[in-house]
Amino acid sequence: MSPSTNLQIALVQTDLNWKDRVANLAMLEEKMWQIQGPVDLILLPEMFPTGFTMDVKEVAEPMNLHVTKWMQQMANQTQAVIAGSVIIQDSGDYFNRLLCVYPSGKIDFYDKRHLFRMADEDQFFSAGDRIPIFELNGWKICPQICYDLRFPVWSRNKVMPDGQLAYDLIFYVASWPAARASAWDALLPARAIENLAYSIGVNRLGIDGNGVSYNGHSAAYDFKGDCLLNLSEEESIQIVSLDFEKLKQYREKFPAWRDGDSFQLE
Repeated sequence: MSPSTNLQIALVQTDLNWKDRVANLAMLEEKMWQIQGPVDLILLPEMFPTGFTMDVKEVAEPMNLHVTKWMQQMANQTQAVIAGSVIIQDSGDYFNRLLCVYPSGKIDFYDKRHLFRMADEDQFFSAGDRIPIFELNGWKICPQICYDLRFPVWSRNKVMPDGQLAYDLIFYVASWPAARASAWDALLPARAIENLAYSIGVNRLGIDGNGVSYNGHSAAYDFKGDCLLNLSEEESIQIVSLDFEKLKQYREKFPAWRDGDSFQLE
């Protein structure tokens, strides 16, 4: 399937209620109904039902329970794909799992690879070992979560056997603290430039139950690293339109990816 020319993506930048799934889902549902016009993809922050907590035994749930069913319901009602990360218990392990839920009810997922040891995330969660590529309207999309942003080898846009790049858009859902906002602001456009792809980051606002402050800075960048949208520090939902034809033309004009170094992750 050839990509549609444009992909409409809604970035939801919001505060979250600490470990209160019911309140967060109700709040986000109200916000999503405020989106004006049709969108293809709605991006929510990391651990959107709970906030970034290590209290896994208290708040985790299995697949296909409350949050999953809520996402399926909202995807069906909005006719948009909804993506965000959730604390999931699976086969006795806990995962910071990004769920990508389609209007049809189909679910794709990505388990966070790089666990944030400075908050002991690696002590409570199991790391993912694969990067799935999601497809939407012919676009190829690479999902990532927060701390993954610091590791460019993991997100490298590889050349596939058909000679094309693996993905057209990479996005990060995050709970990225305000204290390190300068790194977030620098690395998001870097991922776009080095991978010749669109790059989007959606971060939360507010102060969580551990006293950690978040200042948003959700943003979208094109394949040259130029900013298309920046939500700054305001609570809002904004839509960015990504143009596939411009991406295709730039890759043909400036095929730097053909000179990339090949390697295998171990």
